Amino acid sequence: MVYFRFVRTARKLLNNSYYTRNTCFERVDMCEELKTRVLQICPQNHELMTQRQQREWVEVLRVTVAALKAGQVVALPTDTIYGLACVAQDSSAVQRVYELKGRSGDKPLAICVGEIQDIYRFCTVSVKEELLSDLLPGPVTLVLERSATLNADLNPFTKLIGVRIPDHPFMRRLCQMCGEPLALTSANISAQTSTVAANEFEDLWPSLAVVVDGGPIGDRSRLGSTVVDLSVCGRYRIIRPGCALSATVRVLEGKYGLLEDPIHQ
Repeated sequence: MVYFRFVRTARKLLNNSYYTRNTCFERVDMCEELKTRVLQICPQNHELMTQRQQREWVEVLRVTVAALKAGQVVALPTDTIYGLACVAQDSSAVQRVYELKGRSGDKPLAICVGEIQDIYRFCTVSVKEELLSDLLPGPVTLVLERSATLNADLNPFTKLIGVRIPDHPFMRRLCQMCGEPLALTSANISAQTSTVAANEFEDLWPSLAVVVDGGPIGDRSRLGSTVVDLSVCGRYRIIRPGCALSATVRVLEGKYGLLEDPIHQ
């Protein structure tokens, strides 16, 4: 069952500031301080949910989309680890992500989209569409040349952008409903361990508008996605091995004949 938990942003109130309801549609009087909504979703496949669970799942999507479109930062599960997300085209929201993570400004954020065709809106693609479809959706981030459509304030120090389509039904549907790319990064303070459960980043909750609790991530390796640079025609470069390295290399080399960039071998 979906529930709302409201967390005051004041750190001194964090230990005793939860307001829990068994139903998510009751009105809750809000104090003057901004509170975080912690929303639980059923972790199983959407097709296997009861009708009530499906309705609640849709309601969590609605609330999360509204927060994103209002320029807020949210936390949610992906197919690898928990992530922080905001609308990539919103420069102020992107800046908030850097601030709450304590992330260096020269470290790029990836974007997340819902469909393969969305990649062509924000990236210049030099590989076959079939290659994209073989790797996505899945635990892989593809680094491509960015297009002029993408927010110039997002990673302004590089002409490249990492793009993901997580193999997670909530994330995919969220991107589809937003209609815009989401800037995506791990839900943790920079240099700390990646998180695979919502309670592992509770220290960040007061800075977030919504936390979507989808239960523990099945793959608890904490490695995150495999990041591969495909911006050079006919070549690939592994930037981060991640959790899908061997499968990704098999596709790149075995099926499409790409060669590893010799400079980085």
